[in-house]
Amino acid sequence: MTFVERLAGFAVACRDKPLPAEVTADVPARVLDILGLALAAHGDPDADAAPAVLRSVRRWGGTAEATVIGSGDRLPAPAAALVNGTLAHSLDFDDTHLPSVLHPSASVVPAALATAQATGAPGAAVLAAVAAGVELTNRLGMAAYDPAIANSIFFERGLHATSICGAIGSAAAAALLLGLDAPGVASAMGVAASMGAGLIEANRTGGTVKKVHCGWAAHAGVSAAYLAADGLTGPPTVLEGRFGFFTAYTDGRRDDDALLGDLGTRWELLRTAFKPYPSNHFTHPGIDCALALRAAGLDPAAVDWIELGVAAPTLRTIAEPAAEKARPRSTYHGKFSGPYTVATALLGGGGLGVGLDDFTGPLDPARLALAAKVRCVADDRATKIFPHAFAAVLRIGAGGTVHEHRVDASLGSAEAPLSPAALTRKFQLNAARALTPDAAGALAARTTALATLPTVDTLLGQS
Repeated sequence: MTFVERLAGFAVACRDKPLPAEVTADVPARVLDILGLALAAHGDPDADAAPAVLRSVRRWGGTAEATVIGSGDRLPAPAAALVNGTLAHSLDFDDTHLPSVLHPSASVVPAALATAQATGAPGAAVLAAVAAGVELTNRLGMAAYDPAIANSIFFERGLHATSICGAIGSAAAAALLLGLDAPGVASAMGVAASMGAGLIEANRTGGTVKKVHCGWAAHAGVSAAYLAADGLTGPPTVLEGRFGFFTAYTDGRRDDDALLGDLGTRWELLRTAFKPYPSNHFTHPGIDCALALRAAGLDPAAVDWIELGVAAPTLRTIAEPAAEKARPRSTYHGKFSGPYTVATALLGGGGLGVGLDDFTGPLDPARLALAAKVRCVADDRATKIFPHAFAAVLRIGAGGTVHEHRVDASLGSAEAPLSPAALTRKFQLNAARALTPDAAGALAARTTALATLPTVDTLLGQS
């Protein structure tokens, strides 16, 4: 069997056979997280990509099949997936898998929800589709992780693994909900492999296009599944072939065991970390350190200098170009800045320590002044740990005293997981930007009961 045939067989087994209990318990939390993020994005003035996308897709027209989360719009399933995926990724608050360093749920969940609404699929089918899609997305990302460089080959080449792998995972999820058999799922994945794209230059120097990456992956996945259902086929060797996925994206370098080993028994889904802070995940250990020093009594007004030590491969994202990161162009770009997020943690304090309100509105002059005191350096210990966990050390000189705090795994990771109460609190804070407390509570209850819901319209309150 070819690679995509084996992956498609796994996906179909997720739909047709019982899932492990821990997977069944995990998926509703991922759906709830994405719903909260999409709702919050509607009320965030910096989430400017989604309105632009919604304006565009309204012009496309088509059959009203699926809901735009937090909006009265009902659009064709691929279009709804595009908008919802953009909403889910707009705040840089969506989950992250390690060590692939990609965000699977913001593509797969919108693709699954849109397809399920279009087909009238029950919640149990959505749960299985999300489980399969996230797992396949993660494994494709894992296959491109190179231990020799301690980084993703995708990222080394300027490619966004999230959108490239997410298109294929989303296609698998959508194909399952369309009722395709294993060859049909394989074709959907093969078709989607020609649609995945995404460059990460916006992380460095600005631009809002990155927010659309998850939406486009969801759109590509749903579109590919429908094309496969209507008879379009993908190449059977789309992944490992001479002119296939890995040749195109990684020069043929790949880890076959990471992709195919222990399918169905080793679940990479369960190693996908929820984000406690709405910023680039590489900034999180620095935020953790800053919050710890602040809680210990550090006075930001007394700070003379700050040194943030992080894994060397992350410097290009959160520390370079140095001038851009010390003075980001907007609060959104500040989410990708080590200096600005450390300053925010020392002076802010919304959400679970740093929240959406900390990245809303104009740049704070006090935070910019503090960010200017931050020097980012490579830390040997954090580099050795990366990317299996995100680590950092923060040293702050204040009044002749050096304060230091180190974390070896950021909050929300498998090594330091968020509690169920914290996940619920995150959803409540996000949903409150668009819903009343009662409506948010009802949505949370329906999502928790995903496996028993007769349709996704029931989940989204459309019936």
